[in-house]
Amino acid sequence: MPGDHSSAKLFGRLAAELHELEEVDVTVDGVIRYALQAVWCTYASVVLIVKRRPQILALTDPQLAKLYPGQIDAAAGPRLTVLHDGTALLIADVETETRWPTQWRDSVLEAGIHSAIHLPLVVAGRAQAVFSLYIDQPHGFDDNDVEVAHILAQHASVAISTARHRVSMHQAVDARRAVGQAIGILMERYDLDTDRAFEVLKRYSQDTNHKLRAVADELIATRHLFEGR
Repeated sequence: MPGDHSSAKLFGRLAAELHELEEVDVTVDGVIRYALQAVWCTYASVVLIVKRRPQILALTDPQLAKLYPGQIDAAAGPRLTVLHDGTALLIADVETETRWPTQWRDSVLEAGIHSAIHLPLVVAGRAQAVFSLYIDQPHGFDDNDVEVAHILAQHASVAISTARHRVSMHQAVDARRAVGQAIGILMERYDLDTDRAFEVLKRYSQDTNHKLRAVADELIATRHLFEGR
């Protein structure tokens, strides 16, 4: 593990770079890339669990993708434990681990993994993803590595939340812009005031069961509202 001074510089650079990233997948990839340097692990990954299915946000080796579906199908494994408990989990020696099914142990050993750290990533107030670090030898992580992993997980959680907020903000701004442009088209075409034009747009949204943004985009693109209305 790097010395204190180099670690401080590493985390400083990580924080600065992640602050500039806006896309969630790029942000998470930056975190696992730093994990390889900060903890000297063999592999790293971040997996989001959506409706009991794994969604891989980032990984440093494609073979890691094989480890996730089995845990979800069996409804048992360290990632589900971490999400359920909301706490970090250190697996010192995969070969002697008995908390989960043997299929999990066999698949992890087949991937050349003998130690792991799993940490929950808290986004919007709850654990939604798991940050995992792996090494190819038993007892490969010590207490300092776990502490560093916690710091990385905190960076990842904040960065993901920030990136999602930026995306939501951009989408909201784009939606307002589109609705405003659509209202302008209706005002000009039908000699309506702003309130009346918005009511027309809203009615078409309700009648066609389409979101207001979709109705606005349709009007802007075709100069017509949805067919059949």
